[in-house]
Order: sequence, then C-alpha cells, then structure tokens
Amino acid sequence: MATIIPAFRQTTYPSLCLISAAVDAMADAGIEERGAIFTRREVVDFILDLSGYTADRPLHELRLLEPSFGDGDFLLPAVDRLLQAWESAGKPDPISSLGNAIRAVELHRASVARTAVSVVAKLTEEGLPSHTARVLAERWLVQGDFLLTEFDGPFDVVVGNPPYVRQELIPDVLMAEYRARYRTIYDRADIYVPFIERSLALLADGGHCGFICSDRWMKNRYGGPLRSLVAGHYHLKTYIDMVNTPAFHVDVVAYPAITIIGRDKGTATRIAHRPAIDRAALSALATHIANERAPDPTSGVRELYGVTAGAEPWILESSDQLALVRRLEAEFPTIEDAGCKVGIGVATGADKAFIGLYDALDVEPSRKLRLAMTRDIDSGEVVWRGYGVINPFADDGRLVDLAAFPKLARYLETRRDQIERRHVAQKSPANWYRTIDRIYPAIAAKPKLLIPDIKGKAHVVYESGKLYPHHNLYYITSEIWNVRALEAVLLSGIARLFVAIYSTQMRGGYLRFQAQYLRRIRLPEWKMVSQALQRELIEAAERQDIAACNRAVFKLYGLSEAEQAALGGNGE
Repeated sequence: MATIIPAFRQTTYPSLCLISAAVDAMADAGIEERGAIFTRREVVDFILDLSGYTADRPLHELRLLEPSFGDGDFLLPAVDRLLQAWESAGKPDPISSLGNAIRAVELHRASVARTAVSVVAKLTEEGLPSHTARVLAERWLVQGDFLLTEFDGPFDVVVGNPPYVRQELIPDVLMAEYRARYRTIYDRADIYVPFIERSLALLADGGHCGFICSDRWMKNRYGGPLRSLVAGHYHLKTYIDMVNTPAFHVDVVAYPAITIIGRDKGTATRIAHRPAIDRAALSALATHIANERAPDPTSGVRELYGVTAGAEPWILESSDQLALVRRLEAEFPTIEDAGCKVGIGVATGADKAFIGLYDALDVEPSRKLRLAMTRDIDSGEVVWRGYGVINPFADDGRLVDLAAFPKLARYLETRRDQIERRHVAQKSPANWYRTIDRIYPAIAAKPKLLIPDIKGKAHVVYESGKLYPHHNLYYITSEIWNVRALEAVLLSGIARLFVAIYSTQMRGGYLRFQAQYLRRIRLPEWKMVSQALQRELIEAAERQDIAACNRAVFKLYGLSEAEQAALGGNGE
C-alpha cells in the first residue's frame, strides 16, 4: 500500500513488520550508510543524452524511472527536459499528459522532502498552478526502498547513480529479503548490483537503462550473475570508462563507469575512455556515440562486438586485443590444463608470531622453511633477506604433536595469546597453532615463478627451489613445462594481455595479478613445442631479454603482425 502525504508518496510494508522496521532504519541513515554519491550536472546531461531522453522527443509520452533520486541530481534535469518537450507539444493538460511520465524513488526521508520542494518550485516557475505542481510531485515521487517498491508498468528510460552500500551495512532481515528476490546478489555483491537487475527488469521493449556506478561488477567474481543476465536478455550499447575523472561533486574512492543497457537484440558496443568533464565535449561525444555510421577514429569512440559472453568478465579493450584473446582461447588450453599449477603463498593470520629471521626461529629444523616475500624479488631476481616461516604441519597434513617438538612447543606457547586471537584459532581451539593455510614443504623445493599481486606489468621472477612463498605472492610450478621457458612466456606481453583483459584495474593503472586471472592465460602443450623453440624460450628467460622473449612467444603462438601489435610490441 502507498500512503499519500504532502509532496510525495511513501511506500509501506504492512505485512512485513521486521522488514518495514529495517527499511525505516535505513531511511533515516547518514550519507555514508546510504552510499549516497552525487553526480555532476554535465555527467547527468551526458547520461540523459546517451539514454535517449532528449527534449526533441515526445517525452510526455514516455516513462522515466529514477531509482535513487537523492537531492534530484538526475531528476531535476530530467524534469527540465520533460517540460521542454511538453511545451513543444502545445502544453496539453498537465495532469493527464505528465502524471505518468516520471516515477522517482528515494529511501532517505529528508532527501525526499527537500527534493519535493525543489520539484514543486520548478513546476511553478514554469507557470503551472501550485495545486497542479503539488499533484504532479505527489505522483512522481515515492519515498521507499526501490528494491521492494511495486511499480505500475514498464519504463522507457531508467537513469541514475545507484547507491554504493556494502552488504554488512544492511540489516540481516533486509538482506535476506533482497536475496530472496534478486538472483544477482552473489558473493560480496554491493547493493548497486540488484539495483541494476531490478532496473533492467522494469524496462519496456526498446528501453534504455543509463547508470553511472562502480565498474567492479563487469569483471570480478560477484558480477557473474548480472553479466549473465545482461548477456542473455539485454544489449550493452555503450560503455564509458570514467575512472580518474571528476564525475562527482566530491572525490570518491570508486572506479566509475557509465553503461547504457538496452532491452533489444543488438551486438555492438560503443566504447570511450575517460572523457573530459566539459559540457560541450560530452555533448559532442554523445552525438558520436549515437551516430548510426561507424565511429570516426578521431572521435575517441570505438565499436566492439562480443563484449558480453555469459558470465564471463567483459573484455572492454581494443578490438585487436579482443580478437587475439578469443583466438588464443579457441586454440590453446588454459595454463593449468597445459600442466602448470597456479597457487598463492601461505597466510598465517599472525605473521609476527609465525614469521621471523630464519636463523632466529628457535624451533626444530623440520619446523621452519625459508620464506620468499615481495621485497625479496623487488629487483627482478631473488635476493633472500633471511626470513622464515614456522611450519606446524606434518607431511600428512595434520598438525604435529607439540609434545614431539619441545622447541616448537616453547616457541608457540610464548606467543599463544597473539596466535589464539585469530578467527581460525577461535573456531577450532584444539588446533590453535595452525596457520590459516596448510603448508606443503614440497612447494619450497620446486623451481617456481613468483608473481606479486599488484603491479603495472607482469613482474615474474624465477626461484630455483629453495623458498616457500608468502601470501602476497602467487606462484606457478610445473611438472611438464620447463619453468624457465614458462618464465619467457609470462615476461612477454601474454601475461599482461590476459590479466588486463580480465582483471579490474586499480588506481594508477595497476593490475591485479591474482590466481583467478593468471589461470586464464592460454598455453600450448609443451610436447607440441619444437626443441629449437624450447631452447630459445629458456635462453631468453635466462638472459632476461624481453625482446627475445617476445620474439620466441610470437613463434610459439603463431602471431600475425597485427596480433603482435595488439600484444604490445613487435619483438624489436
């Protein structure tokens, strides 16, 4: 049921008492708990243009939805455009012609009250009687939870900046209700994910959803179900990378992108990166994007096909890179199917207790391992600084009996308070001295490649088989591939290509060289590589000759000149 109160409607949930109480609590929350970030007017106008909500169309015959209107950053410019279109049509009866043209929802009560006043003021400034202005505001504005509010039919345009709210900030009863309603809430999905799902479901055929929000869902784990939904039923028409642009009224730690998703069957995606936040420049860019002809190379607009593919991360790079990745994926097995293992080093949960200078760790020799840490490989080769890690595990994977290792028992007992504070210890008090990850000493003895998590390019370091990796290092071992030859492959542009295509980018252009992305690298089977090329790869890695690595890798994958360029070099 919806109760009419002055200037806006309020959605209530009379049959859902606990949920209603949770919604009420969120409705009075502060700006941080609500995830409110406000968008600059130039960006709002850009999104309205891209979404087709322009005053040269009969907007009074269309329906617009704003799911989280806040202080009216999107709503008020949309009203401006609606009134222009209405005036051009001869100003038909305002109640009947404009009453269903907008629905705007906002949870925060104070924001609704302020924006309702602004809407009424705008309408009366345009010459509408105050009574008519109040009636329209009452019809247009809804105070409530967008994810729980019922709507009267579909919409031609949905626009906005959905809230950024982490799951842990939402009451459990409300989060449970969201999960029951929205299948895209997966893993650690932020609340903007079901906002997108609901908005897409409310689109009319041929309608457009234009949002500015975080780009994390486009590539990471929690965005998989939403990517699958878009790929199966919608069309990603436009993607604008807005990272490091002043798109909002305040600086935020976010990675924003604009997406225009249509309810149609198109296949092409128009892409632009980091436009200048200038009204004229954005207007011109919107015109280029909307142009039915192929994009002008000087416009900053590119057109890609096949960006969406089920739940797979979106590839939003150049068409040449996309084509190369798709070919390699079609022709070669994954790095692990080719006989390599990708892993991550040990997490202890209490490094100060479990890690120290190796010679100073006063435990039995079998209870400690030499440890490779990120700083040990900063130079591009291993320079061990002398640290080690305690190993509380026997070869069978069970914790050792401390009675059999008196030095280890004394060492751990003196640090017991620190070790027992960890969640893993509290969860299983009898096993209080285990590290979070099991330690496999055989890994230390294997030749391996060590790769730090966050780097601008692949930082791949060969380790001959003496050190155990720390948790901020990924490692690759193989019983089939020669590890030095594998190093040459990863020192070439191949590793960065796959990681850049599939990972989310950090500030400063850094990439996450995580296991989930490294495992996407494609690799020929070792037995299919000629002995001459095997030697060439090994020798290039031993010399740390990147140009030679590239030349050998071009042969390994049979790259054309165009593909070599897409990889980022010509081998010279």
